[in-house]
Amino acid sequence: MNILFIMYDQLRFDYLSCAGHPHLHTPNFDRVAAMGVRFTNAFVQSPICGASRMSFYTGRYTSSHGAQWNGFPLRVGEHTMGDHLRKLGMGCHLIGKTHMVADAEGMARLGLSPDSMIGARQAECGFDSWIRDDGLWGEGPDGFYDAKRSPYNEYLKSKGYPSDNPWSDFANAGVDEDGDIASGWMFKNADKPANIREEDSETPWLTRETIAFIEQADQPWCAHVSYIKPHWPYIVPAPYHAMYGPNHVPAATRHDAEREDPHPVFGAYMGNKIAQAFQRDDVRQKVIPAYMGLIKQCDDQLGVLLDYLEKSDRMKDTMIVLTSDHGDYLGDHWLGEKDLFHDPSVKIPMIIHDPRAQADATRGTTCDALVEAIDLAATFVDSAGGKVPDHIIEGRSLLPWLHGATPDWREVAISEYDYSASPQCEKLGLEPRDARLFMVFDGRFKLIHAEGGFRPMLFDLHDDPEEFHDLAKGDAHQAQIDQLYDHLARWGRRMSQRVTKSEDDIKTSRGRSGRKGILPFLYDGSEVPDELTEKLRGKAPGRFVDKA
Repeated sequence: MNILFIMYDQLRFDYLSCAGHPHLHTPNFDRVAAMGVRFTNAFVQSPICGASRMSFYTGRYTSSHGAQWNGFPLRVGEHTMGDHLRKLGMGCHLIGKTHMVADAEGMARLGLSPDSMIGARQAECGFDSWIRDDGLWGEGPDGFYDAKRSPYNEYLKSKGYPSDNPWSDFANAGVDEDGDIASGWMFKNADKPANIREEDSETPWLTRETIAFIEQADQPWCAHVSYIKPHWPYIVPAPYHAMYGPNHVPAATRHDAEREDPHPVFGAYMGNKIAQAFQRDDVRQKVIPAYMGLIKQCDDQLGVLLDYLEKSDRMKDTMIVLTSDHGDYLGDHWLGEKDLFHDPSVKIPMIIHDPRAQADATRGTTCDALVEAIDLAATFVDSAGGKVPDHIIEGRSLLPWLHGATPDWREVAISEYDYSASPQCEKLGLEPRDARLFMVFDGRFKLIHAEGGFRPMLFDLHDDPEEFHDLAKGDAHQAQIDQLYDHLARWGRRMSQRVTKSEDDIKTSRGRSGRKGILPFLYDGSEVPDELTEKLRGKAPGRFVDKA
């Protein structure tokens, strides 16, 4: 079986018609949901691109792999899903974005050349790269944001777009009334069509690259197809730019109570420039229709992939996974972007189609179990016929849910956020090591713990599903706070770094030294089986005589 692992960047869990969006029709997401299981309580391990993706790719929590912010390298030697799957005879390939930064210092220390196979895999999250493009090719006074070559930019140049940076000048810009560039970086331009043929925009381009990869594949594969959209810049080519308007923009999910004596970290984020922009109705009325257009384009391109799999007779042996690395506040809770732990940010879509007959009973169903992003690595290993190495992969296989079982499951979902590199850390006067948040969610109560001496936050999603009222401002819910802190403490005591020895390795190694003649602490040898002392018994070969 093959695995088509599709990730959309910054796609909210509720911006799909199968998840109940009132205006956005996504028939191809719905098509996969009808063929499989939609998990309704799936959470990322960190609500920021790089850290979240490293958890997907390793199957480990961010405090286990250590790459907790964009640009923090994933250390050399960290096991990835590619390492696990290749042992099982399955290739693991990248098509699109990873947000990976290589541990160049670690590679140099170990003498690993980035031009070697092992070096290239270390630099690409364990993937064999078919094509990598992280998608943000911004350019300023100090040069390009990403110094690497952009395959997408090279493609645009080959199609005749006359620019040194056609990503910036065409794919992510429109044209204003005076004929000037209307950059997608500016929210006021979000309602303009991107100045590019729709078929040349990023999402169709990556779809074609995916089909090209599948066409040439000659062994079982896991293909990580990682779209940059609907991540900002929020601008989309025609006809998608005009499919939605201000009448499709919902009122922001926010409440004045959230700004009354807010938690200091929440308050700092509500005051940053991203939040202030999304607190403006005119910004939301420009951005959200463009965001919806980007999702609609993603859905149409998903349809192209699904039709290709059907026509090429590959659907019957391809697992399909649809998910996202985090959500997007879009003005909810007085915030923009992601970063914190309200559902619009930390909760993600996750839809899985398993083509095997064992999954027939669950097709078209939903599952409300507490699922984490790290569960996918375990699921892929399990699907490929391997035993999940649970001393390395901290997630749990979802196959039992897909196959109609009800497994013993986790009681809470955990997410972490290291904001040490953000302006909010400095604003709050924190040292980098103290700028950390932890979410613990038991399906009803959501606790957020903040290092640095702050009080916690607590929300009751049963009585307050919008997460408006922070119950930790008072003392009436100390029992729930204590219970969730107990879960966090138990999680914090997990065995997460003994990755070179499994539980089975340890069990089978017990007593081995005795069978190889290491027998300390015996009085007369009767304490152990005779066979262990066989070479210690019998006539002495003679007395040693010192002839010196």
